[in-house]
Amino acid sequence: MSAAKIDQSVEQLCLKGCSSVREDIKRLTAGVVLPEVRDLDLDGRAAVLKELQAIMAVYGDACPIERSG
Repeated sequence: MSAAKIDQSVEQLCLKGCSSVREDIKRLTAGVVLPEVRDLDLDGRAAVLKELQAIMAVYGDACPIERSG
């Protein structure tokens, strides 16, 4: 799986904001195929999930102020 495709998927998901990413992590963990990862194989989806979990670990249980609009 292309690292560029994985990075692109992570970036697309992160643009949705902290709260959305937390929900997307739950969905990915449950096996839901989100639109942002539909073109990735199983290993690619797992890599996206792992990367999102690592990114969100920085924030702990809190999210910084969300962007509006």
